[in-house]
Amino acid sequence: MLFRSGRDVIATVVSYYRGKLTSWDVVNEAVPEFPKRPTERRDSLWQSLLGDSYMRMAFRTAADADPDVQLTINDYDIESVGPRFAARRAALRSIVSDLLDTGTPLHAVGLQAHLHGELEIDTDALAKSVAEFRSWGLDVIVTELDVDDMKLPGPEAERDAIVARKANEVLTAITSEAPLRSILTWGISDRYSWINQMFPRPDHLPNRPLPLDGDFKPKSFMDVITKFTHEAT
Repeated sequence: MLFRSGRDVIATVVSYYRGKLTSWDVVNEAVPEFPKRPTERRDSLWQSLLGDSYMRMAFRTAADADPDVQLTINDYDIESVGPRFAARRAALRSIVSDLLDTGTPLHAVGLQAHLHGELEIDTDALAKSVAEFRSWGLDVIVTELDVDDMKLPGPEAERDAIVARKANEVLTAITSEAPLRSILTWGISDRYSWINQMFPRPDHLPNRPLPLDGDFKPKSFMDVITKFTHEAT
């Protein structure tokens, strides 16, 4: 019953938007927060009852409902330097490989790119991961780009420069072999960013994680977005 009801929901929603959307995040955040091994999956109701078959079911049901839409697996925290990020890259690779090996209609990997402003981008490892996904015939898209500035210095100009540099580094790594077809930010203005609630600054200054400031004025982050979207055209 659970399996059938899950398929019914996917089929109904995807069919309703058939021909209206270019891409679906079919499976979101299947990688555990701190994977102990690449084959570990995030604990969830679906995973506990159905195992990895829930992912295959979701993609196949979505493909049946709209054969022309891009179907994506989406995840976060694979961009930075450190053992946790390396473990998450390995776990995402394992999931993607398993889906492809079972003939699952997977078309793209979505990188959320919720970046940590104080952490170094692992440009080499990220570029290698993206290149491998592309060698498997998959598109790679950026789906939720922003930069958590909670631990960055207070002055706006200095902070904005770091945020823009992090965005530029991650987009440069991802586009090292091919341009990006899609770059989405998680909001457009600092005024409405989730970072304000989830990661408020200790100095109580407003967070500045997005391309436009709280008054909707472009920052250097927007220049980075413009650079990479122009390169893609």
